[in-house]
Amino acid sequence: MPKIVDPGARRLEIAEAVFRVIQRDGLAQASLRSVAEEAGLAIGSVRHYFNGHDELIVFAMRALGDRLEARLLSHLPDLLDPATPRSRRQKITEALLSELLPLTEQTRAETDVWLAFSSAAKNRTDLAEEAARMYEGVRALVRRVLDGANEAGGLLDDLDLAVETERLAALLDGLAWATGRTSPELMRAVLRRHLETLRRPEQVME
Repeated sequence: MPKIVDPGARRLEIAEAVFRVIQRDGLAQASLRSVAEEAGLAIGSVRHYFNGHDELIVFAMRALGDRLEARLLSHLPDLLDPATPRSRRQKITEALLSELLPLTEQTRAETDVWLAFSSAAKNRTDLAEEAARMYEGVRALVRRVLDGANEAGGLLDDLDLAVETERLAALLDGLAWATGRTSPELMRAVLRRHLETLRRPEQVME
């Protein structure tokens, strides 16, 4: 009996091969042939699931963004639950925002790949659309986190949350670009210190 292949799962497997090639060799080397070899497939099999190289790369970029979005959103229920203790909410905030930083082997690999996509997006309209979606999504999430903290009375009075959203998002962007040059411990310390500057003095964790 022929093996039944889930097309969605196979497309994601091929995207994972794209990520590995990009991290190891760079985006320019992520051809259909090299990706097929990395995935252990014939190039014709890759062409069966993607109409061409451009479609494959756009799909892989979107898949990476979707993966990160799912992890970020998994933190929100507890974070936005009014019953969550304040100290716990602060820890969840740091954990959520840390998902955007290259602190583990997995997130360092994802950051490397995302930065390659982002650089290429400057000259590719199809990738630029995905980069813009991610850019706006991150800022919307940061604003949601700050709004929640503000509504809970945890932030300093008279903060301009639009400015603070951009300031925090820019900090996360900058730390991501520092991957390989700044230690995970220092990144965590920088993020924690920034969040402390936004909180009421009595809300800063010991």
